[in-house]
Amino acid sequence: MPAGPLARLRGRWRAWRNARIADPAFQARAAGFAPTRPRARREAEELYDIVVGFVYSQTLYACVELGVLEALAPGPLPLDALASRVGLAPDRARRLARAAAALRLLEADRDDGYALGALGAAALGAPGVLEMVRHHALFYRDLADPVALLRDAATPELAYFWAYAGGRRTLDLPPATAAAYSRLMAASQAMVAAETLAAAPLRGVRRLVDVGGGEGAFLEAALRATPGLRGVVFDLPAVAERARDRLAAAGLGARAEAVGGSFLDGPPPPGDAFSLVRVLYDHDDPVVEALLARLHAALPPGGRILVSEPMAGGARPSRAGDAYFGLYTLAMGAGRPRSAARHVRLMTDAGFVDARERPTRRPFVTSVVTARRP
Repeated sequence: MPAGPLARLRGRWRAWRNARIADPAFQARAAGFAPTRPRARREAEELYDIVVGFVYSQTLYACVELGVLEALAPGPLPLDALASRVGLAPDRARRLARAAAALRLLEADRDDGYALGALGAAALGAPGVLEMVRHHALFYRDLADPVALLRDAATPELAYFWAYAGGRRTLDLPPATAAAYSRLMAASQAMVAAETLAAAPLRGVRRLVDVGGGEGAFLEAALRATPGLRGVVFDLPAVAERARDRLAAAGLGARAEAVGGSFLDGPPPPGDAFSLVRVLYDHDDPVVEALLARLHAALPPGGRILVSEPMAGGARPSRAGDAYFGLYTLAMGAGRPRSAARHVRLMTDAGFVDARERPTRRPFVTSVVTARRP
């Protein structure tokens, strides 16, 4: 279809703008001209951060692996004491500490010492962050050659870790593998659950079935937030067993159960609401379409469905949804982040009505779309 006048004008403007920005002489003038200097500097710094961002993330990884943040949690330490605590030579500890201080993970303290910085404290306090940082060692190895990943010329390690993705999930998943991915999912589930339940409370739901619910972290949060609610975790048998133990240990055994099975090819347990928390983006469209149709058929009239996961930005790509999860799901070997509008379309096509996005406070953590069966 030929471009309209507005699109042609936008294209000409973009070409003119990019030609100016790519001109070194223009860059020098912009950096020296007072009205444009702040923006020129900001954009130069943003580009620099993209270029060296891997070094920043590896600095955080080193701090997590060596236990630097935990060592400083009780209070500041002299450099020599910190070096001894984390098993580094003092000169190497100083190098890491200064790098971490530049990223606000640490702060320099008097007498050649270091204290926990604002972002370091946030990393310790945010559930799942340290577990996710450790897990990223796999992803970073897959991204060591991103061109090979994009051309399907490499076998990503993440494809083995997430062995169930894209329909590869099997009922006989080994317990050790189930435990590895369940721990990772559960570790970060507290933030996801808080955002999800704030955006879409479960008032009026009698029996929630958390499809692909892992170890039961989301269901536990939902039960605590919703008096009178009963719930079911529906996941692979090895995972459901872990969920059963968790819910019992939390004192919720009388209100919750865990059912083993595969949501890819079997009907879910009965309920008047289904939740899919970080499930759909693991799978390609045909799997998602079949799953939504199956859930629609299983719900009673008026029954609800809730989808919560990181989502793409649609017309305005987002760092979390498109940059991070776009490549992460590629390394998994299946799935993709979808925009809220795409989720609405998939739900509507499956027969649901009133499908709409429920804005969350922190969309980089998760986004939420709900619908109901007519």
